[in-house]
Amino acid sequence: MINFKSILEPTYYEIEIKKSRFIGFLFPIQDEFDANEELQRIRKKHYKATHHCYAYILGENSSIQRYSDDGEPSGTAGIPILEVLKQNNLTNILAIVVRYYGGIKLGSGGLIRAYSESISSTLQQATLSENTHQLIINITLNYAQNDTFQYEIAKMTNGPTIIDVQYTDQVEYTCAFFEETASDFEAYLTNRFKGQISWKIIGSQAINIPITK
Repeated sequence: MINFKSILEPTYYEIEIKKSRFIGFLFPIQDEFDANEELQRIRKKHYKATHHCYAYILGENSSIQRYSDDGEPSGTAGIPILEVLKQNNLTNILAIVVRYYGGIKLGSGGLIRAYSESISSTLQQATLSENTHQLIINITLNYAQNDTFQYEIAKMTNGPTIIDVQYTDQVEYTCAFFEETASDFEAYLTNRFKGQISWKIIGSQAINIPITK
């Protein structure tokens, strides 16, 4: 079951509209402290910008929603940014649009379109993710099996997410599997490697899985 959708890593993208620069930023966040930290960092980095407008959503049920027009006419920046996040069913995400004014006024309608386009374009560059509970499994094999194992994992549909790899006298993978498919993958891999791999369930955990575009 999917808990929520967000993005996997920070992303930014810049567009120009009637000589104004609009730089969109997206950050995965866990709480309002994260949001404020990222916002202050962007304000400091772009201290010469005219506006630093933003919106963020937090919670699996999107229960926390905040936005700011930062000096733009009311309703022309923060809400349009927020609406893009809501329309894409995203949470635990902060969106910031930095504007360097270029001398041409856009009007209320133009500003709404500009801020929406800026963050929509940034979102197109981002890697989306789904947060879901998965089984965490240790798989141990020898070095001679490693290339074949990586090939088998790469070709699997809805295959595991590799969380960690340890190289000692053997190769130990820590992988996250969808609970409903883990037993089928165990049977397949056990058969593929003639029982010569170790498979150990170590628990269950919420994992952010990238969504393939």
